[in-house]
Amino acid sequence: MQPVLADSVRLTDDGVLILDRRQFPFERNWVLCRTAEDVGRAIEDMVTQSSGPYFAVLFAMVLKARTLEALPFEQARAQLAETARMLENTRRTNNALRKATEVVLDHVDAARDVTHALAGAEEGDRRYRAKSQALGEHTANLLPDNATVMTHCWADLYLTETVRAAQRRQKTLRFFCTETRPYLQGARLTAETLIEMGVDTTLITDGMGAAVLQSGEVDALVTAADRVTMDGHVVNKVGTLGLAVAAHAFGVPFHAQVQAPDLLAPTTDHVEIEYRDGAEVLQVLGRPSATPRVKGHYPAFDVTPPRFVTTVVTDRGVYQAGELDKYYEGEQR
Repeated sequence: MQPVLADSVRLTDDGVLILDRRQFPFERNWVLCRTAEDVGRAIEDMVTQSSGPYFAVLFAMVLKARTLEALPFEQARAQLAETARMLENTRRTNNALRKATEVVLDHVDAARDVTHALAGAEEGDRRYRAKSQALGEHTANLLPDNATVMTHCWADLYLTETVRAAQRRQKTLRFFCTETRPYLQGARLTAETLIEMGVDTTLITDGMGAAVLQSGEVDALVTAADRVTMDGHVVNKVGTLGLAVAAHAFGVPFHAQVQAPDLLAPTTDHVEIEYRDGAEVLQVLGRPSATPRVKGHYPAFDVTPPRFVTTVVTDRGVYQAGELDKYYEGEQR
């Protein structure tokens, strides 16, 4: 069965349809974004998360291109580039949005025709799915049969392709999912997806991770990474660092998934950590969870140093955190 989140962003004649992940799985409502600006607001407002913003940006570029077809190419190209920058800035820590705009712009430039934005979006869609499948295969190879895996805010194609690859190998996996405050992505997105795929899944609160790792029940900590620097730092949903440190302390390997380490981020000095409104941590799913008289603090991502990272799993294979240059061997930079 195809998990719902694997196809949660769709391009239509009317706009981009996005499954509202803020309400999923309790409600399955779709938000129609008629313009690229609408898509940008939906990403900023967390309507879509995890892999969703990548696909949303691909299709938002198509929406913008549709409005530019009557303009001279140079003028249309300039406006499309402005839209690309706007979309990239909706979630600045993750570089996947830049890759989405680049593949569309590359097709437009090659043809000198903004109508080729659709071909670029289709190529970006295919490329992301193929890389995710390869990454999932490599991850499944690392996991023993009957492995128990702990996750944190890990959903969409990296997750589903890893599970599918394990199932093709007839490996049985069991999962512990952290709830992932304040939006509960682990509880609502990751856990629901695993259940849809028939996987034994147990939910724990964020504060239980170290204790469960200490218990000896977990064979591997596996998360996606929003970004991996060339010197091996893993940037991911806040809370990953604490789990990685605990896993290291108790001898549990930490495998971080990313399609490719980022050449534009040699070190963490080149990565902007997004800080969201602290008021978001004072509520859960729209209901207050603390007095409004207290202040909230919400760094959306944290950075795990390479000494706590066992491997970085990419579409091209598995690398130690200190050898990520090997990913690009043979390529012209």
